[in-house]
Parts: sequence; C-alpha cells; structure tokens
Amino acid sequence: MSTSILPGERPDRLEEECAVFGVFAPGEDVARMTCFGLQALQHRGQESAGIAVGDGETIMASKDLGLVTQVFDEASLAALTGFVAVGHARYSTSGAAASWEAAQPHISAIDETLIALAHNGTLVNTNSLRARLIDDGIQLRSGTDSEVAAKAIGDITKKTHHLREGIRFAMEHLKGAYAMVLASPDCLYAFRDPNGIRPLCMGKLPDDRGWVVSSETCGLDIVGAEYVRDVNPGEIVRFSKDGVTSEQGVPAGRRASCIFEYVYFARPDSVMDGQSVYQARRNMGRILAREAPADADLVLGVPDSGIPSAMGFAFESGIPYADGIVKNRYVGRTFIQPTQAMRQLGIRLKLNPLPSVISGTRLVVIDDSIVRGNTSKKLIEMLRQAGATEVHMRIVSPEVLWPCFYGIDTDTRDQLIAANMTNEEMCEWMGADSLAFISLPGLRESLPDVREPSFCEACFSGDYPVEIPPSTAKKSFMTKADFAAEYARESEKAEKTQVTL
Repeated sequence: MSTSILPGERPDRLEEECAVFGVFAPGEDVARMTCFGLQALQHRGQESAGIAVGDGETIMASKDLGLVTQVFDEASLAALTGFVAVGHARYSTSGAAASWEAAQPHISAIDETLIALAHNGTLVNTNSLRARLIDDGIQLRSGTDSEVAAKAIGDITKKTHHLREGIRFAMEHLKGAYAMVLASPDCLYAFRDPNGIRPLCMGKLPDDRGWVVSSETCGLDIVGAEYVRDVNPGEIVRFSKDGVTSEQGVPAGRRASCIFEYVYFARPDSVMDGQSVYQARRNMGRILAREAPADADLVLGVPDSGIPSAMGFAFESGIPYADGIVKNRYVGRTFIQPTQAMRQLGIRLKLNPLPSVISGTRLVVIDDSIVRGNTSKKLIEMLRQAGATEVHMRIVSPEVLWPCFYGIDTDTRDQLIAANMTNEEMCEWMGADSLAFISLPGLRESLPDVREPSFCEACFSGDYPVEIPPSTAKKSFMTKADFAAEYARESEKAEKTQVTL
C-alpha cells in the first residue's frame, strides 16, 4: 500500500529490506557517486544509510540512522576518499530493528585488512553459523543476518588467505535471498544467491572510467553509467585495476526473481531483467480491467505505485483517469511522535482526496496490494467523506496469502487479511462496493519482456524456492483459525488433565 508508517505501528504494505550500491572507479569521487546512487534507491530503505570507501590500503566507513541526505553532507563525503565504495540504505526485516549497529555496510577484519559488506535480502539459516562464529571468539554486535555473512566471509578469508574463498564459503552455507556488494581496500565484489531472488545489476561509466553495481538500473542512471547486464544467480563478479573477472561461486538453482519488484518495490523508471517496470504496471492495469471490469465514472490510482496501473485500467476500460488523490511527498518516515489525535488521522498524513474531483462520482480505485487491510479501509472512508458515491477497489497483485522470508516485511499468516477472510468478507469489512485482485496468470502476462520468466511468487502461492526452517514455518504459517484451533486443543487437553487429577 502507498502510505506512510507511524511510529509504533506495523506497516500496512509490503516493505523491501534494502538497497545496495557499489563503485569501482579510480580517479572518481566514489563516495559522492555512491551517495547519489543511494538517493536514487532511497525508496528501498529509509531507516539508515551507510558508505564505506577503500583507498588501496584500508577501508573508511560512515553510517547512521536516517535518510541518505540526513546521514551525509559535504564534510562527511569529503572525508571518504578512495577509488572503491559500497553503500547501503536499510529497511529492517531480520534481526535488530533500527539501530546504529544494524546499519550497513558491516565491517569485518581479516588480520590487518578490513572489508565492508552491504546486503539486500534475508537469510533463513544463520543461527548455526552465528553460534559457530561466537564459539570461534568472533564478536557480533547487531544481531542481523547480514553481519553474520560479513563475519563469516572475514573468518574464512583469514583461514584461506583468499577473499573469493570466503565469499564462496558464505554462498555455499547461507540459504535465503541475498544480493551483496563487498569492498576490500582495492577491489569491489558483487554476488547473488543461486535463485536470483533479489535484484542486482552492473553498469559501466563512460570513457572506461569505472564500474557501478546497483539494486536497480535507476541507480546506474543517476551517475551516468550504462547498463551492461544483471549479476547472474550464484555468480561472483570482481572489479579491480586488473579488469573485471567473473566466476560461478555456487551452481545456479531454480530461477526465482521476486515478482513483487514489478508490482511495487522497484522505481517505475527501472528496467529489471529486460522488463520496463513502468510498462509492466501499465500492463497490470489493462489486464485487471479485462479480468475485473467495473461500472464507474472515474479511475483513480493510489500514489505512487498505483498510478501507472490506473492509467492502464482507464485505457483498457474506456473510463476516464483522474488525479483524485494528492500525496504529500515530504512526510515519509518520521522520528517525531504524533499525538493520539494525529495517530487516528493515520493515512491523512500522506494521502488526501480531492472533493472537487471525487464528489458525486463512482470510483474505481487501483492499488498495488492489500496486506492487513487497515489502510484500504481508511482510504475508502476518506473517499466517501469526499463525496464518492461508490468505491470499487481493484488490486494489481493477487491476494497476499503467505509471509515472505526473503527480504520483504510481511507478518505471519494470521496478520494477512486475505489469509483469514474471503473476498466478500474483506470487501464488506473495508466498506468497498466491490473488490477484485488480478489473477496470478494475469500478473505473469503483464511481464512479456522478462528474459527468464521464472519468479518467486511465494507470497501469493505458498511455493517457496528456498526451504523455510520448520521452527520458523510452524508459527508463521498459522492463520487466525489455526491459532484458535490450537488454543481450543490446548484448553481441552488442560481441562482433561485437571479432571484426571
């Protein structure tokens, strides 16, 4: 959903974990370039930002809580001199919440040499490796899976004296989703999980000035780099003064690119695996208009991600498109605690309807997803208060039925409204006149230009490309009905025990 998050509240949308960015460019201001790249990728994480720079001898790093422009200024960037850099913007999903220790890049020591690691994704099996590192006397400060990866790479590199062996060890033992960039004092590395769940692409600066690695192509665009290709699943790419080398760190597995990148996470001006994100969203709206038509006067899109889809829906249906919802782009995340009265206003902090457009009309409202349903409910109330006579909700993703463990912040199934209510129940609870979601085949159809159309769709289908540990799955997969049934069983067991005694 396209809304802000109030402190102390769970987000009513799917949240992407992180953005990563890397530069190898001797003679360039790599810290400033990385800062620009992170600003282009700011939508992927707003809790903290960090940059680490190598100058051939050592690594210098700066990181803090806040947006990129809050963390870095002219003085802090001027202090980061060198020719190789990695940067990170974080949204927490695994381990510690927002804290300085959890901010990335994570630094790890290999004897007297430092390395810096930035990670996008979530690992599902770090507990045993964490215990092993602690037994070896390695101190872990943040509690994040990303720090475990950084320390493991450093530990194995120290033992083998080859950084690529440390990276290979991590890739062989860590399970889940990862797109990582790593800086040594004189080299940049980029590597990706064998399923390619989280995105990572590489580009070249003009006149052979250097190389750039980014979570999205919009990060390449802002520094003038030309897209070359994606980092392949399981691949390790090394950038150094000797040139660019590539090797397969681990065998590629079942290709499973996150399909939700196209629905919501990626910026519309990015291209992912050959597919324009903007055009994909237009296609979603057109397909949804065919699958779930509505009799209405206007089509509205929920800013920002819903707007291209709304335009596609309007084009296909013949219903006029209108800008009927205004977004305050300066709210974002805030560390200022609102009053209870402001907390009750909720969505109005960021979205406000236009009564002059809406009053007396029947609306089709296009949004990217419904997770918990609270934001959609509030939005529909606001639209009716603005004079809408009917509100028909159309969603350009299928129902979110299963939690994600690969770098997206979704709750257990008992918190996902579609896993606990029928479509009719959701529609009634939210106060809509009708509610419809795009089908999963329709969503796939909206991505005709993807070079290798094989996706992770686990949040819709429950088909996980990387096995989820049973201890995690048991609780996460339970719906409200499951919890109620288990509570009833435990109560009955306790009652029988009491009678026996």
